[in-house]
Amino acid sequence: MSSIFTRRRFLIGSAASLGAVGLTGCDDISQNQHVQKVLALAERLTMGTQRLIVSPQTLAREYTDADISPSFHPNGSIQPNSAEYVQMVETKFADWRLKIDGMVNRPMEFSLADLKKLPSRTQITRHDCVEGWSAIGKWQGVPLGLILQTAGLKPGARYAVFYCADELEQTLDGSGRYYESIDLIDAFHPQSILAYSLNGKDLEVEHGAPLRLRVERHLGYKHAKYVMRIEIRDRFDDLWGGNGGFWEDRGYEWYAGI
Repeated sequence: MSSIFTRRRFLIGSAASLGAVGLTGCDDISQNQHVQKVLALAERLTMGTQRLIVSPQTLAREYTDADISPSFHPNGSIQPNSAEYVQMVETKFADWRLKIDGMVNRPMEFSLADLKKLPSRTQITRHDCVEGWSAIGKWQGVPLGLILQTAGLKPGARYAVFYCADELEQTLDGSGRYYESIDLIDAFHPQSILAYSLNGKDLEVEHGAPLRLRVERHLGYKHAKYVMRIEIRDRFDDLWGGNGGFWEDRGYEWYAGI
């Protein structure tokens, strides 16, 4: 247990250091080829080691109600400002739909009410942010694997890409819109859920309403908020910066396992 804890804190500390640099100079990181080679090597080592020594079904630690943090600091953006999202907030997401498409046999759409009728999972877990803080919260939502099984995966499918409502940078090509991706090993992990509730209440806007990803064995920036669409793909290097996520395109590691 101590070795796992030490490794976990090391990875969080390393990512926090990168995050501090990234927040002040992501362009410097993304344009420095030497830094990128070092990060790529470290990422492959981390991913290979974790997948080798930890079962894909091993759970992140879960806590009790007594451990829940008195406040849960929101990570990333806290208020998408697009006209579409503002309208959805005003109508309490009555017209919001989650789209599932790409390499699936049955493209689907789910309303928030539809998702709440499906079997759910509740888990009390710790969120570790690259900024150096952590908080414990109780999340409830639909297992991501259940949604993917319902849609049916086509041969060759490898990744789930999450497209979100928040736009962190104004860009013409859409690269400023938040997106994230995980592979299907993490997508089918028991604790990977599409959460619609935090601490017994519907998600507030600052926490990603109406739906956010919880992928509990990864750092916080992988937990995409304001999810609008999930596309199943065999690759992601043809999306925007080619690295599989908004922050990954700006220097962060794609694999953020802890």
